[in-house]
Amino acid sequence: MSLIKLDLDRRLGAIDPKLYGMFIEHLGRCIYGGIYEAGSSFSDEHGFRRDVLNAARRLRLPLLRWPGGNFVSGYHWLDGVGPKERRPVRAELAWNAIESNQIGTNEFVHYCRLLDTEPYICVNLGTGAIEEAAAWVEYCNRPVGTSYADLRAEHGFTDPHRVTYWGLGNELYGDWQIGHKTADEHARVARQCAQLMRAVDKDIKLVLCGAQEMEWDRQALLHCADVVDYVSYHFYWAPVPGQDPHYSTLSRPYVSEQYLVFLGELIEHVRQVKGVKHPIGIAVDEWNQWAPGRTHDEHLQGKYNLTDALSVAVYLNMMRRHCRTITLATLAQMVNVIAPIFTSPEGMFLQTIYFPLQLAVEKTGPVALDAHVECDTYAAEYSGLRAVPYLDALASLDETRRKLYVSLVNLHKDEAQQVDLRLCDADLAGSGLAHVVTGESPETRNDFGSENVKIRTEAVSGISKAFRYRLPAHSHVVLECDLV
Repeated sequence: MSLIKLDLDRRLGAIDPKLYGMFIEHLGRCIYGGIYEAGSSFSDEHGFRRDVLNAARRLRLPLLRWPGGNFVSGYHWLDGVGPKERRPVRAELAWNAIESNQIGTNEFVHYCRLLDTEPYICVNLGTGAIEEAAAWVEYCNRPVGTSYADLRAEHGFTDPHRVTYWGLGNELYGDWQIGHKTADEHARVARQCAQLMRAVDKDIKLVLCGAQEMEWDRQALLHCADVVDYVSYHFYWAPVPGQDPHYSTLSRPYVSEQYLVFLGELIEHVRQVKGVKHPIGIAVDEWNQWAPGRTHDEHLQGKYNLTDALSVAVYLNMMRRHCRTITLATLAQMVNVIAPIFTSPEGMFLQTIYFPLQLAVEKTGPVALDAHVECDTYAAEYSGLRAVPYLDALASLDETRRKLYVSLVNLHKDEAQQVDLRLCDADLAGSGLAHVVTGESPETRNDFGSENVKIRTEAVSGISKAFRYRLPAHSHVVLECDLV
């Protein structure tokens, strides 16, 4: 038996809609053959695949991050603007590929407008100069009358693109990154770049490159806290070798949570030390379960199973529980490359991880509640955790619509859970809905023509201020309840 106690007055804070963003990079078939496939019967007159666009629209993306990722540390944005036939074809060194530059800044912004989402551009601080980053802001955001703004107009865009969100480099702490830097080297360049970019447009929001490592993040924040709005955090996870693939996969989001709690405290410490008045949020701008595969290409295009979907649901719950500090996130990536949407020249299907993302945007209230959860646990010393709960829960409230949503994940792969839900000083209207994501087994996958995992909605009766719900084994369920 598991227990959840809820008090509608005990609130964690507002859930920022920017938690539901996504990321596209020039890697594998994410851009070419993913969002863009010129000449395909699925594509519009600009070459963008309509089926991908429609699937992405259902996820109501608030942000779309581009162009990388590792790719950006060797990318020079001027290669991707102007007439397509005159754009250079480059050797792409981050991923050992060829870059045609057929998708560049204006195409990306156009795609964001089709999606009704905000563009989030990451600048090159690997091989790029700070003047190049500032020029990119000018090209995108200044009205005509300066050289780069006039160049944008020459390319057919008189009105500014008004790009608000900009990232100061990508993973420059890693020796895999083109232009890898020490914490001190990067912090000094990032500060100079931030100041120059803000001189071009004072209203932009800047994301500092974090490293998931205490000393790097401390150095970066001490140098740059007064000139940035977010610090980035990247986390990918996979089954722990030699351990149960289901339970070890589901333990990993809790490992991430430990560092995110520390990072939130570090940010507040540095703000106090440096006298920074404005808030600094955490931007989890690359996160996902790492898809399986034996080779590099298979790895990038792996097929997700139900366990993977449950781990994504747990991660979404976790980020929303920490909504006071985590205020921006972009799942990596949107299509084909470790992605919820998967295409071929003949069609498209939705991976298992698509459906927790869909439920998160459709069935979550704007306020996160401080739910008290009691449940059994399992040991996960291999992940550095003493215990992992079999039940993960997030409760959220929509006061305007008088709705309570309870997002539940049953981590147990074999047993259903009887969950007792109790409300303090509130009552529910007797019936509600359960939006269920599950399958025959944790290994169940989707594929072309075979959608084994999807959302099933069913009526639930007997809902009151104290009621019991049977949560199926290996499932993710969002309960939608009406408040009296």
